[in-house]
Amino acid sequence: METSVHYFIYLFLTFLLTFGVNGLRFHLKPGATKCVKEEIRQNILIVGDFEVSDHQGQKVDYVVTDSKGHILAQNQDIGKGKFTFVTEVYDMFEVCFTSRVPPHMVGNTHEVYLVIKRGVEAKSYEGLGEAAKLKPMEVELKRLEDLSESIVQDFVQMRQREREMRDTNESTNSRVLYFSIFSMFCLLVLAAWQVIYLRSFFKSKKLIE
Repeated sequence: METSVHYFIYLFLTFLLTFGVNGLRFHLKPGATKCVKEEIRQNILIVGDFEVSDHQGQKVDYVVTDSKGHILAQNQDIGKGKFTFVTEVYDMFEVCFTSRVPPHMVGNTHEVYLVIKRGVEAKSYEGLGEAAKLKPMEVELKRLEDLSESIVQDFVQMRQREREMRDTNESTNSRVLYFSIFSMFCLLVLAAWQVIYLRSFFKSKKLIE
């Protein structure tokens, strides 16, 4: 019975951990650049595994930047490898792959496979268990603890963003209301001025008394 419970927990953890992995396969045309953007909160470990198809004479470079243009990771003439960085702030991060083709070549399209792991799924719990001399079940419990903490932080971030959006909506509604009142006031003033002007004009022409 205990073995079945352990096996169920393992399957559950595996499902949760692999659910958050972002895998992407795309084609990179010769001489072109293709980028992938992702919004990530602060203090998160990011590990990206990539594999680029090889074509004789062609090279592919990659660079990882934040919204301010700071370079977090980069490499040239890549084939298969990985990049790692830790986010310092909540920001939009961009991974760009660029194909370089010599001028005398027509060039072929590269196939790029990119897997981005973040947070819990990016950590090496096997190495942690060996270093701390933890049992397999203790490693799984540690992974589950980190996963639970990550989920809680995601919910906190979602609530904060929802609160910011609600405040923005309320502020926008208030501004629209004030603008509508101001517009109505301007229309009333304009209408009153037109009545006064027309009355004065007709009186000057002696059309009305």
